[in-house]
Amino acid sequence: METDEVLSLLKDVAEEVINPRFRALAAGEIHEKRPGDLVTDADREAEVLITAALSSAYPDAVVLGEETFAGDPALMERYAVADHAFTVDPVDGTKNFVHGSKDHAVMVSETVDGEAVRAWIWQPQHELGFVAERGAGTWRHDADGSRRLTIPEPPSAALRGRTSRRKWIGQALDGLEPMTLTWVSCGIDYPKLVEGEADYIVYAKAAPWDHVPGSLLLSEAGGLLGTTAGVPYSPRDIAPPGLVAAGSPTAYDHVCRALAASAHLP
Repeated sequence: METDEVLSLLKDVAEEVINPRFRALAAGEIHEKRPGDLVTDADREAEVLITAALSSAYPDAVVLGEETFAGDPALMERYAVADHAFTVDPVDGTKNFVHGSKDHAVMVSETVDGEAVRAWIWQPQHELGFVAERGAGTWRHDADGSRRLTIPEPPSAALRGRTSRRKWIGQALDGLEPMTLTWVSCGIDYPKLVEGEADYIVYAKAAPWDHVPGSLLLSEAGGLLGTTAGVPYSPRDIAPPGLVAAGSPTAYDHVCRALAASAHLP
């Protein structure tokens, strides 16, 4: 599938099964995979449609969908060793979606030999698309057309940070300002970071469907995603202890040093 075709697929699927349920979910359409971990019929139906289209176009590729993985944990092992794979997050930010927030997204990434080569994020309620292709940059698509995104180098002395670790909200890394909460959806977080609305984000969890798309958007725009231990992120690293997404390698190094010096954080 051409790169534009995949973005069109995400738009079409959102229009068919996600948008009609936005702020209109029936009680029977909301479920719990685990206590506090929500999934909706929109998540499940969107993943089926996206997976079917990708599998039809690429029958030999492994498609790692968040909801399929919930019922087939061995899928992660097949993904981790696959020569060609896709990740699918049908509604990233499900809690936001359930609570009527526009901050949710549909995300897909493609990997070859364990490296991200293409990534797509569609924000259906904001009508914004973000696409990255290795060596071809990161692009924003909206009603006015498309434009390439490049992250300006942030001043290291005034880095603006966010975190998904709720215990860290309001806490300050060594020498930096207190962190605030992310937008609670990686499909919103990474585009916000690329567009300069934050300088770094510290994540507690790192499922591939959450972070592979954003990792390529970030790197193609001049940023960097790596572990809290200072190691570059790999799509095959299925359970890193934590991640730092930063608008530049300099900012990433600065945050990693600040993390190492901030042993007082809970």
